[in-house]
Amino acid sequence: MTVLQLRGVNRVHGAGDNAVNALVDTDLQVAAGELVAIMGPSGSGKSTLLNLAGGLDAPTSGQVLVENTVLATLNKKQLARLRRRSVGYVFQDYNLVPSLTAAENAALPLELDGLSAGKARVQALAALEEVGLDAKQADRFPDELSGGQSQRVAIARALIGERRLVLADEPTGALDSTTGEEVLKLLRRRCDAGAAGLLVTHDARHAGWADRVVFLRDGRVVDSSAPLAGAETLLEGAGS
Repeated sequence: MTVLQLRGVNRVHGAGDNAVNALVDTDLQVAAGELVAIMGPSGSGKSTLLNLAGGLDAPTSGQVLVENTVLATLNKKQLARLRRRSVGYVFQDYNLVPSLTAAENAALPLELDGLSAGKARVQALAALEEVGLDAKQADRFPDELSGGQSQRVAIARALIGERRLVLADEPTGALDSTTGEEVLKLLRRRCDAGAAGLLVTHDARHAGWADRVVFLRDGRVVDSSAPLAGAETLLEGAGS
């Protein structure tokens, strides 16, 4: 089953002489159980693609579908519900709520969807434990956590519940190599359990966890290949 589809998607920022084509005629499909890595130079459209896939931005033209629903047909309330229930997003800058503890941040999507605070906390603690944070750390606020710990909270929040689509923007950027590998294992495990995953990364080793690597340049999909070896070849071709 296809979870995510982009059909002829264009995204233009600005207008006239200041117009920037962030994505051009982009087609992409990600199936349930599949982890797709997105690679490319800075400014190639990777984050734009992720924002469109998660309904955080809208295409200038073309369609974005999540589980066969065209996102443009949803009103704000419906779109927010879809993101809470179906889409997990790991932001590059964590995007944690500073006034909430780690456990409360992780539980937030469940509580917003109507689950009681107690039941949401149980799931949040389990999700935090899965990313290597204990109960003591769960009750700390973001400004009491290291960058790596904050990133793990963001990942726990993205994976909690029955998310069908997981979008990760450089999820290992603030982590050491060992913890980064553990995070990639978690993403891989969630996809193996039936979710679709989209991973933006600059590291060909991280792309090696994916089933497929899609390479962007100047807003266009220029190639798609098997992981790792194909990613290294593409990076060499881009001169990066």
